[in-house]
Amino acid sequence: MNIYEILPMSKRIKGNPYVGRGIVIGKTENTNKAVIAYFIMGRSENSRNRIFTIKDGNVYTEPFDASKVEDPSLIIYSAVKSIDNKLIVTNGDQTDTIYDFIKDGKCFNSALKTRCFEPDAPNFTPRISGMLTFENDDFTYKMSILKSIDEVGTDTARYTFEYPTVNGLGHFIHTYVTDGNPIPTFQGEPERVKILDDIDAFTSDIWNNLDENNKISLYVRYIDLTTKEIEERLINKNEG
Repeated sequence: MNIYEILPMSKRIKGNPYVGRGIVIGKTENTNKAVIAYFIMGRSENSRNRIFTIKDGNVYTEPFDASKVEDPSLIIYSAVKSIDNKLIVTNGDQTDTIYDFIKDGKCFNSALKTRCFEPDAPNFTPRISGMLTFENDDFTYKMSILKSIDEVGTDTARYTFEYPTVNGLGHFIHTYVTDGNPIPTFQGEPERVKILDDIDAFTSDIWNNLDENNKISLYVRYIDLTTKEIEERLINKNEG
């Protein structure tokens, strides 16, 4: 086993019925761009009744059909948000917690110490988060996962990973290993993935290999580290 192997996203997700929600952060190999991707999947009607929207440069989850919303608390939130020289991406309302802490001069780690896994027993879905910090035409990034320490939700285990950039390398963290009852949570370090230079190729590599029945939405952003120009792609299954 090569612990330094870098695999395409397709190899990480193809054939897996349920990786849940996933965050990718990394840098392109040849074009000097920062990359984030965030996707959501769902099994229940409530979870599947969602779309991504972009407002003022931020990304939000919203109901596709508001009349069918059962419980908005864990499915409607800010997913991607910027503040100062930082870009935040998470799978829940901890996006706003991190944003507020940064605004008050505090840090990513301190913000997440105030949060725990989601209260959706028996799954206790992990909270996954990432943040890029831009400086000198480059960036560093952090990723975090907050998990239940046991099968009954006694307390929270907290893991944070910090990375410098490496051309062509990204890291992928997701909420679940695969489908199950209860659903098994992500294990180990974020997975090493190949970041493609072309945003459309990278978007397709993710979307086309997520499970067709359970995938819901995908957002991808490329940021030119020299010009600061942003390219983005958004796919919502519910909008065809």
